[in-house]
Amino acid sequence: MSDYFQGNFPLQSVSEIKNTLGGLRDQTKEVSDNLAVTVAAAASDRKADDILVLKVGDVSYLADYFVIMTGYSRVQVRAIAQSIEAQVESDWQRRPLQTEGKADSSWVLLDYGEVIVHIMMPTEREFYNLEAFWSHAERISLANSDEGGGKPK
Repeated sequence: MSDYFQGNFPLQSVSEIKNTLGGLRDQTKEVSDNLAVTVAAAASDRKADDILVLKVGDVSYLADYFVIMTGYSRVQVRAIAQSIEAQVESDWQRRPLQTEGKADSSWVLLDYGEVIVHIMMPTEREFYNLEAFWSHAERISLANSDEGGGKPK
């Protein structure tokens, strides 16, 4: 076997590139894990109910995590969204890539790339039932806010 790969690149440099990319993948995974925790904690601070973190990265290319929660009024849904945006900007210096639904506030979507946040009124959450649609995704357990501040176990 030749020491060169098509295009006259030494095989050693190809393996070094793979190692570098693997390290970047691990760093990205850690960032998305921590970002999902930050989102869940900020939502919990605004009394979001039924916060669910789904690890969809293994079953979809859309994101690494979906964080789904319920707000019981349009005002609460907006307040949860604002709290999440402020906390993520403070902790991670990031703003959502895309935001949808703030005007109506029955379903607000915040897209941070690797984490997509769904803040829904009970009617919308029941009707669209994202949990059932993504049932094959891993559910990440959140500690009770009294026990652990809403952080994953």
